[in-house]
Amino acid sequence: MTVHPAVQLAFNGSGIDGSWFTSVTDFARDTKWLNTPVALWTNAGLGVFAVLMLMGWWRARRRDTRAMTLALGAPVAVVVAFAVAEVTKKLVAEVRPCYSLPHDYFVASCPAPSDYAFPSGHTTVAAGTVAALFLLDRRLSAIAAAFAFLEGLTRVYVGAHYPHDVIGAALIALPVAFVSSLVLGRIAVPLVARLRTGVLEPVLTATPAAHAAR
Repeated sequence: MTVHPAVQLAFNGSGIDGSWFTSVTDFARDTKWLNTPVALWTNAGLGVFAVLMLMGWWRARRRDTRAMTLALGAPVAVVVAFAVAEVTKKLVAEVRPCYSLPHDYFVASCPAPSDYAFPSGHTTVAAGTVAALFLLDRRLSAIAAAFAFLEGLTRVYVGAHYPHDVIGAALIALPVAFVSSLVLGRIAVPLVARLRTGVLEPVLTATPAAHAAR
């Protein structure tokens, strides 16, 4: 396999947990009947986190203004976490496993050499949703956590990321999204309060504005 010049300059993460990665991809090779469902889920499954945030917004319509602020801030917090992860990805510049371990079994196609591995973007979104929903609705956050764990597993199963890429993404996304959500839940309350009594009232509240402001 010809190694792209950019790959030679990138960090090789296979020395960290490459053996674990190979164990998982060997399992993927032995369960080819599962390859297609997992490959479909690893991308489509991100929609679950969007649905959970929508559910948070829908429930917040019957709650106070801070709850609605947290609901509206959840996707913003996830975006902030994703942005931090993307900056980290460029700084670390870890080459994808398909370049470092070309003889392993891969379900996913090998991306461009400049599409680095650490941290996992998919897992960042998943873990960021867990943290962003924590202050709003613990039950939705717990559901998101279960799906986030599954999302992380699928990223390794398809060969897109090492285990440490997934763990690192969670370690970055959880605090960043939580702090972002916490800050937005405080500073944006007056703005959301005004929006709830304006033209967006039908979208932001399911009760009369006088009750929503309480």
